[in-house]
Amino acid sequence: MELRALGKDVYACLQEDRGLGTSNSGFINRGGGMVVDTFWDLPHTRSMIELYAGVWKEPARRVLNTHHNGDHCWGNQLFPQAEIVGHRLCAEFFRSEDPKAMESLPLLASHPDASLAAIGRAFAGWDFRGIELRPPTTLIDEQMDFDLDGILARAIYVGPAHTAGDTVVHLPESGIVFMGDVLFRLCTPIGWQGTYAKWIDALNRVAALAPAVVVPGHGPICGAEGLIEMRDYLAYARAEAKTFFDRGLSAIDAAKRIDIGPYANWTQPERVVFQIERAYHEFRGEPLDTPIEAAAMFRAMAEVRQERGW
Repeated sequence: MELRALGKDVYACLQEDRGLGTSNSGFINRGGGMVVDTFWDLPHTRSMIELYAGVWKEPARRVLNTHHNGDHCWGNQLFPQAEIVGHRLCAEFFRSEDPKAMESLPLLASHPDASLAAIGRAFAGWDFRGIELRPPTTLIDEQMDFDLDGILARAIYVGPAHTAGDTVVHLPESGIVFMGDVLFRLCTPIGWQGTYAKWIDALNRVAALAPAVVVPGHGPICGAEGLIEMRDYLAYARAEAKTFFDRGLSAIDAAKRIDIGPYANWTQPERVVFQIERAYHEFRGEPLDTPIEAAAMFRAMAEVRQERGW
């Protein structure tokens, strides 16, 4: 975990991409302080707080969640006095995930079923005990501006892309933007709600702001080129998925055959099964909020990884 200064009184807390959940956070040390996203469990969020404590004057008065996935908000309770901010759809879906149900997942690492054991290993570094969900109560519609003692922080709704409530935080004067999971950098993305078109549009919208520094939800900091690369990946994955869909292959069989081309070096390439399944939903004309069965997808990931040697 690393604290990176991005500009005057603006920081990122970065976690090296080691697979599921190793997300990034941001901190603006003005106007009482604003944290952009907490982490997936309490131990990791406490470590983040320790890093921020080296530069902040007092605990942050605001926490903004870019979306409702647990790896960006399950540490909210460690900011008991803070105002929690998020899009209204982030708040609506906040309780769709259950920390209690996740507590036993690391124990699967020793399961005799290879797919289940792989899932257990993926979650082995997390401790989901003691989490109490604290959803946003200050709700964003399309945009909300915050004057943080002279720093303008603009929360912009760009969803549904990765999830229904996706929000980015733009600092216009410094050209810094915190993307949440609208951007995965050099790691294979997962999408839950929305459409390819909306996700690509979200990336184009942020690219049009000409940001100088882009903090992705997962992966290393980049510039606007990271947005374009992610956009191109999504277009590539959708086109490849259409080929397999037209041939009548299942999403998992497509994932076992797809040529991931220039994205072969991205971490966890087996996550492409999520992108293919998401594309199949679109090709079948299903609603954008049709749920993706996470357990089935994680098992499919393990099977694809084993078969392709990833």
